[in-house]
Amino acid sequence: MLDGMSLDQLRTFIAAADSGSFSAAGRQLSRAQSVVSQTLANLEGQIGVRLFDRSGRYPVLTAEGKALLADARAIAGDIDLFKARARGLAGGLEPELTVFVNALFPTGVLTGAVAAFREEFPNTPLRIAVEGMGAVIEPVLQRQCSFGIRGPLLLDQAELTAEYLLGARYLMVASPDHPLAKHRGPIPASVLAQHIQLVLTDRSSLTQGKDLRVMSPKTWRLSDLGAKHAFLRAALGWGGMPHHLVEDDLANGTLVPLALAESDAPTSISMSAIYRTDTPPGPAGRWLIDRLKQSTDAPSAPEHASPRKKEPNARPPVKKARQRRRS
Repeated sequence: MLDGMSLDQLRTFIAAADSGSFSAAGRQLSRAQSVVSQTLANLEGQIGVRLFDRSGRYPVLTAEGKALLADARAIAGDIDLFKARARGLAGGLEPELTVFVNALFPTGVLTGAVAAFREEFPNTPLRIAVEGMGAVIEPVLQRQCSFGIRGPLLLDQAELTAEYLLGARYLMVASPDHPLAKHRGPIPASVLAQHIQLVLTDRSSLTQGKDLRVMSPKTWRLSDLGAKHAFLRAALGWGGMPHHLVEDDLANGTLVPLALAESDAPTSISMSAIYRTDTPPGPAGRWLIDRLKQSTDAPSAPEHASPRKKEPNARPPVKKARQRRRS
């Protein structure tokens, strides 16, 4: 008998419990009171449980009715979720959105955009993977995600379209206890070469044999930005970090900025959303990219950017740029 139970019966049960009477439930459902009463009587007969005590002027939930009401709400909610997702998928909405994000991308910007995404697409599961350099680009090329957020690395991938998001402040730092922190004036390359540089690396085959912003022959290579941060504060070496991650350290003196003599020492890193040109993001991915642009209040793309393909209301995409050594 339970197999014959319908969603309509459950919704009628919920309406009667919430409104406090069968007549009020009928008005809510645009049905006669007698239809509501009969529907609930049929439901009680099917499940073998009395849901309402009808001895008084108004029906009152029984103990069993109270216990089953939460289950009825959950079932009705799941059905609503099912229908909402089905409507979205029929309209081209991604069943799940996966994004690979460069570890240097400002966390606050990402968090704000994702919080807005949750409100706009509450039924779309979101997967965020934070990786370094080439480990962001590979899954995009291999169609393992909707889009990625990369830094200024390997900009010559012909199958990718890039849309500029922001320029993240970047600087070289060291512990105040490190010898380089005590150097007066801009530090020449010959002095940098005497000390261990902490270098962010990744597990991608795309970056094998490539060094970006490496200025010392003595290197320790780490694939975790948090470990690099901790090693810098422990005076185990010197290296580059995004400003948003070391802002507090600079304020309290845990880390100090290093002035390098090299004229091309980076002060900003261009961050772009990338995706395969032949499989652009669906509605949810497109919305998140646009929201990231709004969240960053980003200026126009750098002058060296060369547009390949323009999306509606998109900033000029970044195509090719001179590769530097790894930081």
